[in-house]
Amino acid sequence: MTESEVLDLLQKVGAFRSGHFVFTSGRHSDSYINKDALYPYTHDTSRLCKAMAERFADKGVEVVIGPTMGAAILAQLVAYHLSELVGKEIFGVYADKDGQGGFILRRGYDEIVNGKKVLVVEDLTTTGGSIKKVVDVARAAGGDVIGAIAIVNRGGVSKSDVGNPGIFIALVELHLESWDEDACDLCKKGIPVNTDIGHGREFVAKNAG
Repeated sequence: MTESEVLDLLQKVGAFRSGHFVFTSGRHSDSYINKDALYPYTHDTSRLCKAMAERFADKGVEVVIGPTMGAAILAQLVAYHLSELVGKEIFGVYADKDGQGGFILRRGYDEIVNGKKVLVVEDLTTTGGSIKKVVDVARAAGGDVIGAIAIVNRGGVSKSDVGNPGIFIALVELHLESWDEDACDLCKKGIPVNTDIGHGREFVAKNAG
């Protein structure tokens, strides 16, 4: 898939939103990509995962891993498409949240990752933090992280930001302008924060207190 085809698909499923939003990083923006809008559309999600798999079909990937929740779905589908492309079983696993802001491999997935070539997948990255945490967890389990891929890189995230895997790419490079809270014109104009998607609910609760 080309970048324009990926963008058209995201537009079709309603992933693009306009308004006043708070990102995971705490920065504010007038645009938002609602990645959760994608997952109910299983055929479209599968198309994106096939495109991700095709980028790594010749890299010897043995395990695909993503951070829970949404990227756990991506890991399964990317592994499935890689298995179809290369003609052998590629494992799909996911990293659980550890309750302390990081990730951990449970359910015996650390044993699956150990000694294998690993691809980390993510839906959307703004700072690269989640990908880096999963890269670190996979390496700690003995995996060789040969690459990482996101559907959308919206923050100009670089390879070094995600822990320097062998390769870091995205299906779409997209810049969404954002601002720190104290520099947000939307706040200054009194435009309400969207509390249905993103981290607006937490922002409103914090400021109400």
